[in-house]
Amino acid sequence: MNRHLHSGLGKNLAAVIVLSMLGLGVASRAVSQTTQSPAKATKPATVAVKKATSTNAGQTLIAPVKVYGSKSAPITFEVFSDYECPSCRNLYENTLRPLINDYVASGKVYLVHRDFPLPMHKYGYEAARWANASARVGEFQSVEAALYDNQASWSADGNIAKYVSAAMSPAEFQRVQKLMQGCEATASASTHSPQTVNVAQVNRACALDAFIDEDRELGNRIPVKATPTYVITYKGQHLPAGSGIVSWPILKQFFDSLLAQ
Repeated sequence: MNRHLHSGLGKNLAAVIVLSMLGLGVASRAVSQTTQSPAKATKPATVAVKKATSTNAGQTLIAPVKVYGSKSAPITFEVFSDYECPSCRNLYENTLRPLINDYVASGKVYLVHRDFPLPMHKYGYEAARWANASARVGEFQSVEAALYDNQASWSADGNIAKYVSAAMSPAEFQRVQKLMQGCEATASASTHSPQTVNVAQVNRACALDAFIDEDRELGNRIPVKATPTYVITYKGQHLPAGSGIVSWPILKQFFDSLLAQ
């Protein structure tokens, strides 16, 4: 990509960010004191799914697949979010859903979910565990929808399993429950004081946490300062990260400007 095109892409994305911050929504401030971010990002986050592994009850777990669409799409939209974050729910319901039905379905955009649960949210980390377990059995998309659709309910009482089980067959839910062994009983990072907990050192009884931590590490390299935060990659070129809520019509307009390059 030539220098002029790179400059143009950056200016277009900046316009989207300004619009989103001025009136299209707000982001949940997400500076997590449980992890340390570099003073300066040295490398942009990558959307490539690593061959990360973890173990659960003696089994080796491959990294969960938390994506929509084809990896060969010209645009990749990578979103760092917290399932208990109201702004993340707003972005999912009003922007990502039409994006999935339109530009993901037509092969124009590859949508990647990244977990970035925040200490301020009591059940956000637990929800991310359920989402990762569900992704291991191929039910990520239905469970992500269930978590956001019912956010007000499970964030009030912590009964996440109720909505996860309703999003899949009983047989698949049994598989998810097996993967969650050792996860529900352990305290999540979100229930501890940020001043006293090192995320990298807690929850080791839950094998799924390795994948959540990996997403957080990617986010810290951007660095993620609020949720939702998103990174757009066009034909291999990483654009500056944006955050907050952006409407689907405006995001679609921006994507069209990229595809017209």
